[in-house]
Amino acid sequence: MYGWGVNGGGSGIGRAVCQRLASEGAAVVVADLNREAALETVDALQAPRGQGHMAAHVDVSSKDSVNRLITLIQTRYFQPPSVCVNAAGITQDDFLLSLEEEQFDKVIQVNLKGTFLVTQAVAQALVTCGAAKGSIINVGSIVGKVGNIGQVNYSASKAGVEGLTRTAAKELSRFGIRCNCVLPGFITTPMTDKVPDKVLSKLLTLVPLGRMGEPAEVADVCAFLASDDSRYITGTSVEVTGGLFMG
Repeated sequence: MYGWGVNGGGSGIGRAVCQRLASEGAAVVVADLNREAALETVDALQAPRGQGHMAAHVDVSSKDSVNRLITLIQTRYFQPPSVCVNAAGITQDDFLLSLEEEQFDKVIQVNLKGTFLVTQAVAQALVTCGAAKGSIINVGSIVGKVGNIGQVNYSASKAGVEGLTRTAAKELSRFGIRCNCVLPGFITTPMTDKVPDKVLSKLLTLVPLGRMGEPAEVADVCAFLASDDSRYITGTSVEVTGGLFMG
């Protein structure tokens, strides 16, 4: 069975999502700005039941690059992905008083504009081919809901992703396309590897479960939202935070 596309699949949460979905027996398109990282992910995936997995280069902030990716997928598999997970994201942290305009713009371009471009392109392809259903899962962040010191650009981009997802869900439901958002908390990824241990230790005191989350735990939620088990769920956000900021 084919039908899974994961942007940002070269590492972290995106790679874990690819591994989880491949374990379901589906062929997975692993798309990433770093094609070598995407190839490494593909090499580690469980073999699908049908057509093989594929690694692809994509710059989600570029409409031309996203459109080329969709064309490539349809050329190989003869249909657009019925499931799309938007996990591509970057950080360029600094305090509000010193954040450069370029840092703000770059994070918005990748995290928010990139999610928009891929969501739009996949939805257009699904509607054009007359697909009866589809599931788009956007990876946001809990900081898009509560904010985080030093991440004004990242927080803004992830808040935008959540708003985009809700609106897309309302517009696309009549085509049988569901759109949902996953909001990870502190997850062990290459992104959090940059955070000093002292800071992480302090942050973990805020997590009722008392530990960092694993990428696989986010991937499990994405797999649920991709499956028919969630067929009556759209326009929602699922927090995967270990209880962080609950209440």
